[in-house]
Amino acid sequence: MDVFIVILNWNAGDDTIRCVKSMDTWQRVRPMIWVVDNDSSDDSVVRIREACPSVRLINNECNMGFSGGSNRGMEAALREGDAPILLLNNDARIEEEAVIQLGQTLQENEQIGFVMPLLYEEGTGKLVTVGRRNPVTHLEARIMERPRDASVIEVETVSGTAVLVNPNMLRQIGLLDEQFFFSAEIVDLCLRGKKAGYSSVVDVRAKATHSVDSSPALRSTLYVYYIVRNRFLILRKQYPYNAALFLFWLMYSSALAGKFLLAGERPSARATILAVRDGIRGRFGNQNERLMPIDKR
Repeated sequence: MDVFIVILNWNAGDDTIRCVKSMDTWQRVRPMIWVVDNDSSDDSVVRIREACPSVRLINNECNMGFSGGSNRGMEAALREGDAPILLLNNDARIEEEAVIQLGQTLQENEQIGFVMPLLYEEGTGKLVTVGRRNPVTHLEARIMERPRDASVIEVETVSGTAVLVNPNMLRQIGLLDEQFFFSAEIVDLCLRGKKAGYSSVVDVRAKATHSVDSSPALRSTLYVYYIVRNRFLILRKQYPYNAALFLFWLMYSSALAGKFLLAGERPSARATILAVRDGIRGRFGNQNERLMPIDKR
């Protein structure tokens, strides 16, 4: 089985090298791997090139986020051929048999746009998610209930941590919207795929693991900002005339900022307020330079 794999790197060369090396023992799957470096400030590129000479390395001249970085890898893969594309976080792991299972599911139904495995936390074995719901129409996006009588279930959207993507769908509907930069771009692509007749599914017979070890600063500013702001981008794109949804998320986000303030979490509160302002004004894309100083105030 041929599969194209796209892995992003941003100042995390060790994670990326371990991720690539985890595929060295594969026998039945023939992976062609693109590592896309998002303008790392450390020596990631040199170390990845030395440790993983078989990968195809793409060096972005700036940090293009998940959406832009993934797009550069998927563009290269689509030029190479018609194999399915596996988007894989560099801190995630997936076994060869799981990739084969995902590939078989994708092959059995040409109208499947995305197929993801069950996602577990590395080390603890705790279930992370069984697919995802639309974060604009649900407060809790993660699906945590495992089906008892189905091996493949349809969901509204999937996680970009580990997902096999139908290349024919991408050629039809296009790639990720780079305005998102980070967070919710997969949601938007799943919704666009749905409109074109492609479903998003989870194959519960396959699993992957994910290790989350981001710094508190990233979670209190970058994560909060992009999650809140990008809901407004989905609203603009997918629900442009739904005033009720817009007002709900405006009030919810404002209340969230107040909750952070009462809890003494000022960086999170400032990031939320900035996200609401930018979401309303239509200021999207990479805002890292405006966000990073927030923790120092």
